[in-house]
Amino acid sequence: MSDSHDREALKRVTVMLEEEQVEMLKELAEEYQAKLGKGWNMSAIMRVAVGDFLTKMGKMS
Repeated sequence: MSDSHDREALKRVTVMLEEEQVEMLKELAEEYQAKLGKGWNMSAIMRVAVGDFLTKMGKMS
């Protein structure tokens, strides 16, 4: 994750996911939190996943 001084403002959105997706996101968040420390929750995992998707689609660099 980036340092707090270079973070962009976050905007609250509602996302509908399948139950299995939610469980996997929670599981990943717990794993990242254990390995990397605080700041890794389901929202952080979703931001990484969306960023990766947008990069692969050529919408972000």
